[in-house]
Amino acid sequence: MCHNEKGSIMRINTNISSLNAQEAAANTNSLMKSSLEKLSTGLRINKASDDASGLAIADKLRTQATSINQGIDNGNSAVALLQIADKSMAEQSNILDTVKAKLIQANTDTTSAEGRQSIAKDISKLLEQLDNIGKSTNYNGTQLISATNGTGASTALDFQVGEDNVTGTISLGAITANTTGLGLTALNNITTISKGDAETQMALVDTAINTLNGFRADVGSTQNQVESAVRNLMTQATNVKAAESIIRDVDYAQESANFNKQNIISQAGAYAISQANMAQQNVLRLLQ
Repeated sequence: MCHNEKGSIMRINTNISSLNAQEAAANTNSLMKSSLEKLSTGLRINKASDDASGLAIADKLRTQATSINQGIDNGNSAVALLQIADKSMAEQSNILDTVKAKLIQANTDTTSAEGRQSIAKDISKLLEQLDNIGKSTNYNGTQLISATNGTGASTALDFQVGEDNVTGTISLGAITANTTGLGLTALNNITTISKGDAETQMALVDTAINTLNGFRADVGSTQNQVESAVRNLMTQATNVKAAESIIRDVDYAQESANFNKQNIISQAGAYAISQANMAQQNVLRLLQ
């Protein structure tokens, strides 16, 4: 150890200035590494230590967004299912319109007995097709408008369109769109028809048409409800993802400025280390 003229102490065994400069440089390099990680991933939070509370909130928002998106998928599938049911019942409605027209034809004196017998056969075939439509209308194996036996009702359906299985569930009641459910069993089994029978059966067909229209109205209102829920969920999904982005994603302008700042500090630190080492060499010159 030696003293200069002013009495200050100079040490050459341990270069404190250099150590301080190296510590500062290490901290700066760590900050640069973190900044580069954020710039390369596009995320402000890459690990819990970046922002523990922010990570917890962002993960919860991501889970919520995933749930909402699944609800949207469920809703879109439900709309497809309901459209299948409605199209099938629309065809059944056309059949009933044709059946009524044939009954009107049978109810006039210009139609012969043989003609009425042919009409009865036509009606029987049309109602058989009505039941076939009911039995074959399904979505992924789920019966939509009739039981598979062609006489019973379909099972009531529940569609979860939302996160909560209570408030997010939309239901559709059972549907019996077949000759049994529409009250046309007697008409379905006739082999011949008289003018009097035609007049009586027309009233039954009118009732059946009204019943079928009621089933279609239920399907239509349920579809409107599902579509409204899907639109609302899409808005929620956008807002939730935006909220997550604010927390999780990096602001490139801000982080680029921060990286440039740390880069300049790092260069200054390297210069400081070199100067600290140079100062130590100057002490050695006093010994020469």
